[in-house]
Amino acid sequence: MNSLLRSAVLLTVTAGLLGAPSAAALPDAPHEGPHTTRPGLPQPLRASATREAVEFFWYDCSHSVKLEAPLSRWAARHQGEVTLRRVPAIWVGSPQERVQTAHARLYYTLERLDAVDRLQERAFRAVHSEDADLTTEDLATAWAARQGLDTAAFRRAYRSSEVDREVAAAPALFARYEVNELPTVIVDGRYRTAPSTAGGVDAMPAELDRLIQQP
Repeated sequence: MNSLLRSAVLLTVTAGLLGAPSAAALPDAPHEGPHTTRPGLPQPLRASATREAVEFFWYDCSHSVKLEAPLSRWAARHQGEVTLRRVPAIWVGSPQERVQTAHARLYYTLERLDAVDRLQERAFRAVHSEDADLTTEDLATAWAARQGLDTAAFRRAYRSSEVDREVAAAPALFARYEVNELPTVIVDGRYRTAPSTAGGVDAMPAELDRLIQQP
């Protein structure tokens, strides 16, 4: 992730803005149409020869949980054509900030260990369905060990400066892309879709199919 993203202004929200953890959208938040082109939106996160879809999610968001399996299948269908990236939610100043920060550290640790494809659904299930507390290094490491990951390697990644930088940068990405609903998927830094604009989580893969056909 480049220095411009890491130095972007952090997103701040009031303590009551986020609402219930399972809510897809912030109260009274404006929403765009799924095909809207935003000239002010930044370019894709990383240079790539393929189209880029960036999902903004949270492990304890029911709508993000519901999208995970369909989104993974969608990405598999478009392998070689679309690169799927993920950014975990951290809304600075919200009641969930501490938990979200811990979940983001878990996600970026899995990413560093190339374990996201195998364990992302399990992480969603552990946090959202099984009410597992994965907000400390010891708890996250114990869970990772049960998933077959090497304990020492997990701890090294969890504590690494690379994961520190990714976690620190996540709130700025939410601010930069003006994300106010979970999950949100942005294509090529120009087009976005979310449950409120797609007509529900179930309709988002079809919307993404249309968005990647846009110039």
